Amino acid sequence: MLLQISVVCLGFSMNFEEAMKAGKSGFIFTVGTIAITLLAGYFIGKKLKIDTKTSTLISNGTAICGGSAIAAIAPIIKANDEQISVSLGTIFILNSIALFIFPFLGHYLHMSDQQFGTWCAVAIHDTSSVVGAASKYSQDALKIATTIKLERALWIIPLSLGTAYFQKSTGKIKIPYFIFYFILAILVASYLPTYLSVLRNTMNGHTLFQWVAIAGKQGLVVTLFLIGCGLSLNTIRQVGWRPILQGVLLWLIIGSISLAVIKGVL
Repeated sequence: MLLQISVVCLGFSMNFEEAMKAGKSGFIFTVGTIAITLLAGYFIGKKLKIDTKTSTLISNGTAICGGSAIAAIAPIIKANDEQISVSLGTIFILNSIALFIFPFLGHYLHMSDQQFGTWCAVAIHDTSSVVGAASKYSQDALKIATTIKLERALWIIPLSLGTAYFQKSTGKIKIPYFIFYFILAILVASYLPTYLSVLRNTMNGHTLFQWVAIAGKQGLVVTLFLIGCGLSLNTIRQVGWRPILQGVLLWLIIGSISLAVIKGVL
């Protein structure tokens, strides 16, 4: 809940037209990388002899937005608690690692804010880790990464509907409604009439919208701290090496392909 509120607050620091431009540039990445990840995840899961439902959850979590995608797909395929726990643990471990290595790699590869923001949104699983890594890089990278990641998260809806159709499932689909509030926050900050001066008074050099965005960033700091506190050797032991290996291989595939495209190698 804190993560969702913090992300919505960040919307008040963004401009709608700039956000649309960033989202448009990442659309092809979104479609292509989701398809590649799901296909690769299917074959890797088969090769490693991982339980089908666990493999499906890990693949979806990697393809779209980590824990949110797993939470949406799990009831549709009727995954049990153990399968959900293993999938979330795998994604959680890789998210924690991404927070540290992505900013380092971005600077090492001399990536621009646009390049790094796009790469984060495509190659990192959960929104929290995307925002955390991008915020360490730059403010511009943060805006680009957040916009593209939340656009990517909307693919939970068609993917869930497609999964329900092929599974012939009546399971409830969980839609990440906070994304729509994030979009609303951007619209309000971009187009609220200037004559509503009560909302545009400056306080210590900041507008009310800027203060809300600052509160959102602080909320993210707390969220990332809690994520770090939850990572332990016990978590890794419970997950097991096969699901982690699947997650790592998928991560390397999506990370390297997206990086090559962004840097113009492909």
